[in-house]
Amino acid sequence: INYQLWNGAALISTLTGTGSSLDFGLKTGAGTYTAVAINATTLCTNNMAGSVTITINPLPAVFTVLGGGGYCTGGTGRDISLSFSNTGINYQLYNGGIPVGSVQAGTGLPIDFGLQTVAGTYTVRATNVTTGCNNNMSGSVSIIINPLPTPQVVNGGGSYCSGGTGLPVGLNSSNPGISYQLYNAGSPVGSPVTGTGLAISFGLQTLPGAYTVVATNNSTFCINNMSGSVTMNINPLPNPYNVTGGGGYCAVRSEERRVGKE
Repeated sequence: INYQLWNGAALISTLTGTGSSLDFGLKTGAGTYTAVAINATTLCTNNMAGSVTITINPLPAVFTVLGGGGYCTGGTGRDISLSFSNTGINYQLYNGGIPVGSVQAGTGLPIDFGLQTVAGTYTVRATNVTTGCNNNMSGSVSIIINPLPTPQVVNGGGSYCSGGTGLPVGLNSSNPGISYQLYNAGSPVGSPVTGTGLAISFGLQTLPGAYTVVATNNSTFCINNMSGSVTMNINPLPNPYNVTGGGGYCAVRSEERRVGKE
């Protein structure tokens, strides 16, 4: 007996009976499949019982992964989202293939996976809740953790006399690509100074108060307070008083001086 597999009116394949079950293999065409048996000798035919249907379920629609970027150490991270979503579809965020957080159900609107703080490459996979079909969303985003400027020690300051030229304030070292801003009681003093890899000086300072320094990375804009502070004091000069006295007096004759000694 030969067994023909049909999809609707289209003949798909023919297998010869073996005395056991037959496997027509994997089929990818959608439709209703039936089987017809033909006796190779008599050419008598008979339809096999039942039919089966193959349905091709669509993959979840592809949307774009958005967000990511760099943030400074100690910050709150960067947001990751999906440009759109469909109801009946679940969306899972991954970092390097590892699931991050809970599955987010599609709403017909963009999806926000929230702030992410772990460095890595993030992707999103969508799964149809009914069919189980899944699909990777378009693109990926990376999160980079940028280090803060290295703390350096603020030095200088001290006390100087009123009317003097002041005293220098500086840093014991600096890094290229970093700008250093001097502050006095929270107010900026002068212009930022670019790091050189060596100690830097903000010059002579004359205003009293506590001096601090804040460093900013010129590329990432990460900021960090430098270590410590120095204080500038202005010592008052002694109070001026009037010099009094003086005048004329009579010189003593030499004879009188000798008598006085005798």
